[in-house]
Amino acid sequence: MIEISLGKLMLLALIALVVLGPEKLPNAARSAGVVLRRLRSGWDNVRVEAERELEVEEVRRTAREAAAKAEAAQAELDAAVQKVRDVQHVVVAPDHEAVTGAASAAAAGPAIGAEATAGNVPEGAPDPATGDLFAGAAATAARESPHGRA
Repeated sequence: MIEISLGKLMLLALIALVVLGPEKLPNAARSAGVVLRRLRSGWDNVRVEAERELEVEEVRRTAREAAAKAEAAQAELDAAVQKVRDVQHVVVAPDHEAVTGAASAAAAGPAIGAEATAGNVPEGAPDPATGDLFAGAAATAARESPHGRA
């Protein structure tokens, strides 16, 4: 920017005094002040408007990033829900008849021992009486153990 020192200001004032004369100089100084104020306020308005637009753009960018994160989280949640549904479908649906058969056999008569009920449960299916997911594995381990204990 243009640097104006005190010496240059004094030189400009002396030239203005000589050119305009002492009668017109105060009016010219007032007019120059008004013009400078208008220029400065116009420049400030432009600067404020530009800053406002930058802030709006930053808010929009932040909103887009938040929306993208929300979509990613929603996709993750949907994938997790689908996995849970797939696991439920695999555990319940293929063995549904076998589990129902074991439940009806258990309801027909009392079981003599835990091994008798667990022995009727297909491997990987929950025990119909207790809902234990590992009942089939315990029965298999008990049959394979040489002492009959898991």
